[in-house]
Amino acid sequence: MTDAITDYPGKPWFVYLVRAANGSLYCGISNDPQRRFLEHQKGSGARYFKTSPAKALVYVEQWPDKGEALRQERLVKKLRKKAKEALVASYVAQPML
Repeated sequence: MTDAITDYPGKPWFVYLVRAANGSLYCGISNDPQRRFLEHQKGSGARYFKTSPAKALVYVEQWPDKGEALRQERLVKKLRKKAKEALVASYVAQPML
């Protein structure tokens, strides 16, 4: 039996934060955060952006697999907004490989 969150070894996953038009931050995971952000902008991503469109991909961190990314996403979602804003402020974009 295989684990549902297991992915191919070596394929990284990412936790990301997107700034909505109303200033709020949305947290999600993806194996391609730039593609996912574009989906959010087009309105084909999360329902979250139906009321306030996605404006900017403001934070991305890489994890070795989907399971690790899901665990980190849960932790980030529990943070207060001030702590999430600190993550955004400390973020230095790295070129995607």
